[in-house]
Amino acid sequence: MKKEIINNQALYQHMLFFDPLNKRAVFNRSNEDADIAERIYYVDEKPGVRILENGDVEFNYYAPGAKSVKVKGIGGSMPQEYDMEPVGDGYWQVVAKDIAPGFHYHIYIVDGVQTTNQLAPYGYGCFYVINFFEKPDEDSDFFLLHDVPHGDIRMELYKSSVTGRIKAAWVYTPPGYDQNVDKRYPVLYIQHGVGENETGWIWHGKLNYIADNLLAEGKMEEMIIVMNSGYAFVPGEKYMFFPGEFDSELVNDCIPFIDSKYRTLADREHRAVAGLSLGSAQAYYSGITHMEDTFSAIGIFSGGVRPVGMFDSYDLSWAFEDPEKFNRLIKVFFVSAGEQEMMYESNKEFLQRMKEEKGINSVFYSRPGYHEWDVWRYSAREFLQLLFK
Repeated sequence: MKKEIINNQALYQHMLFFDPLNKRAVFNRSNEDADIAERIYYVDEKPGVRILENGDVEFNYYAPGAKSVKVKGIGGSMPQEYDMEPVGDGYWQVVAKDIAPGFHYHIYIVDGVQTTNQLAPYGYGCFYVINFFEKPDEDSDFFLLHDVPHGDIRMELYKSSVTGRIKAAWVYTPPGYDQNVDKRYPVLYIQHGVGENETGWIWHGKLNYIADNLLAEGKMEEMIIVMNSGYAFVPGEKYMFFPGEFDSELVNDCIPFIDSKYRTLADREHRAVAGLSLGSAQAYYSGITHMEDTFSAIGIFSGGVRPVGMFDSYDLSWAFEDPEKFNRLIKVFFVSAGEQEMMYESNKEFLQRMKEEKGINSVFYSRPGYHEWDVWRYSAREFLQLLFK
């Protein structure tokens, strides 16, 4: 495996460390007469997860006094559990030879207790703070950190009229946004999945690097990208799979806020909505419901594309009864899935049938993979290149 890939900073940065140093300070007070450099200094720290040049994955955990340490994947492309062995100085280690390339949430079990690894990257997923790592493949270059012009990531706060709470949205502005003061930009609103939040598309999805690299290659239009928390639970209502009134929050609160603060092209033709998993259902619902006044493109990553939502959470059948209107209003109807996902075959067949029977235009994209971030990164790369042409 290429060193420039496995050593790229994008693979190891996370919400607590942009550039993990893997260093530990040593305070040696045994000899007060020694030179300061001998009493206070740094030593190399074992990284929690390291990808070796042959593709194996080395895990390290610091647990002096532990009797048992295990590391375990969370299904998908890492369903295995590995026993770690003590290697001295309180460290435990195992080298796994059978982990597939891709993004992997994983957990550690120390003496029977589930915990996290302070030496490994941290993120938010599965409703918890959780460790993750990336085993890249030779085609992973598109989401890595390269020496190209970089856009900015800004955290904005706006009030939700649904919950009464202040919400955070992370906003990507393309390189040159602050310099090109007379230019206005189209906007993509993109959502996370169940158990994740607005931070996911940055720390896990590397969406800012995907956009930076595509722009540097001239493969996408300059745009603003807005990442929201999709939870808008209404107080007093039962918490269902479809979390509250996010559509109302997005359309009535977030979009007007973004349009008031950023130099947007504030019309339907220059606004798109997308998401992964749960976020794809939100994007599907909002995109179709507001296709006449708010959105002209929809991206559904690893979600159901049938008009009736899970648990009858919505029914969009009406939108497909007028194919000419649908095709005129929705410039890009993009659907993707990993080839090992349960919706892969049904989505492909449904879109093909809608094309043959009704003439509904769509783009279907797939690649080998599970319900995991590597599939969604590839999906985002493809979708971004189709927008606002």
